[in-house]
Amino acid sequence: MNTIYLDSNDSDDLRRQRLYQGQVYVYSSRPSTRALCDFARELTEEAFGSLNPCEAQHHLPVEKFVAILADLKPRFIHHPRSKVLIQAMLADLGCDMEQTYFDVPRLRTAADGDYLKSGLAYAFHPHRDTWYSAPACQINWWLPVYEFASDSAMALHPPYWDKPLKNGSREYDYGRWNAESRHQAAQHVKTDTRRQPRPEEPVQVDPQVRIVCPPGSVYLFSAAQLHSTVPNTSGKTRISVDFRTVIRNDAAEVVGAAGERGIGLCLKKSAGTR
Repeated sequence: MNTIYLDSNDSDDLRRQRLYQGQVYVYSSRPSTRALCDFARELTEEAFGSLNPCEAQHHLPVEKFVAILADLKPRFIHHPRSKVLIQAMLADLGCDMEQTYFDVPRLRTAADGDYLKSGLAYAFHPHRDTWYSAPACQINWWLPVYEFASDSAMALHPPYWDKPLKNGSREYDYGRWNAESRHQAAQHVKTDTRRQPRPEEPVQVDPQVRIVCPPGSVYLFSAAQLHSTVPNTSGKTRISVDFRTVIRNDAAEVVGAAGERGIGLCLKKSAGTR
């Protein structure tokens, strides 16, 4: 990764081309992005009642915290308003609404310390979304709902953009994950035994890039970027929203991130190094 584009006026075609090359785009908070985060905030604060959601972990047993998330997250994910707000944001940021497909948004929580690092607040190890069966043309959108710090951020690991990394994706079954494992998240409190693709060789996490931006901002990166959850030592729970988009023609024409050493990621279904 060489460049972070801030509040760019690039067309969506040029933006995707650069994202497929490993660049990153960041957009400042604007009405359409704030609306999605404000809605997430509204549901979150309703769920936690009188407690500050970012500090609630210090006042609740972890089982109660998980029970709140188990109700809150599906409400946000499947709420019709969430989808309407995403559509408005995509249109505002120049996406072709006839070609752009998006998945349901995820409300993420990264708790401070060792309070909760599995299940509904899973702390992601270094990974590419392409290990989880994402296509090479997938773009990830990430938005903070509340203020957060560098020591509770997500990290990108750009040196691995074109560097192969042996991993367990050959054993991952996305169909089985959706049918079984995804619905078991609330059951995993102390540990998480669900099978997920992980690096099978040491990962040098530095140098890394952490983007810290105000609530309602959004940044975009390729699903082929190696990224991870930063160990949270900020004292507060980080709460964010993310979702993914794919352009229909890009998927049909197998356009997207070139992948490691120029090999098309979405063509390597059986490989363990992607």
